[in-house]
Amino acid sequence: MNSDSRTTRWWWVRHAPVPSAVGTIYGANDVPCDISDRDSFRALAESLPADAVWLTSHLSRTRKTARAIRDEGLDFPEPVVENDLGEQSFGDWQGRTWDEMEVRDPEAFRSFWDDPVRGRPPGGESFADLIARVAPVIDRYTSAHIGRDIVAIAHGGTIRAAMSHSLGLPPEGGMAFTVSTLSVTRLEHVTDGLLRGRGGAWRVVRVNAPPHGIAPKVKGGH
Repeated sequence: MNSDSRTTRWWWVRHAPVPSAVGTIYGANDVPCDISDRDSFRALAESLPADAVWLTSHLSRTRKTARAIRDEGLDFPEPVVENDLGEQSFGDWQGRTWDEMEVRDPEAFRSFWDDPVRGRPPGGESFADLIARVAPVIDRYTSAHIGRDIVAIAHGGTIRAAMSHSLGLPPEGGMAFTVSTLSVTRLEHVTDGLLRGRGGAWRVVRVNAPPHGIAPKVKGGH
């Protein structure tokens, strides 16, 4: 058994940019993404593991991002679609701007910003709700695929939620991370060595790394 056999490696990739929705609260809306930056997709194809469990959310921008990586030469299994990896829903506010919502619904707007990690927009969910939704997916795949690589093409909010859950951070801590489009955040869950019998522990390898800043994978490695 090699030294990595009890280490599960999560590669979180945020989807491609969504220029059509700049300035609006698009949240869980299914908005189109821009996959024209072939250099970035090629860099991801050269650095992400092909022999991995691949996941996306149900939103098209994650699935199109995965296909764009494949088109640049990385042959990987068809990703499993996990609805619970979708972006935070902002309910009635989706498709509108923050300034617009401040004018249209000032009471709900003030209430939300009194506690933006636990406050819910009308008809939507809080960031704390998002963490509670994402956490079981992480736990399930980490338990079912010990020692494997797991690539998840997801969303900024989803990846912040993953950081919060994996590192045991309060929601405020998770919101402190920047997650750029097409960036890679890598977390590892270790179950071996001194941690045996304690349920394992998480460690951070990289956060918000640009695709061109990731070392190409070594043939035969992870």
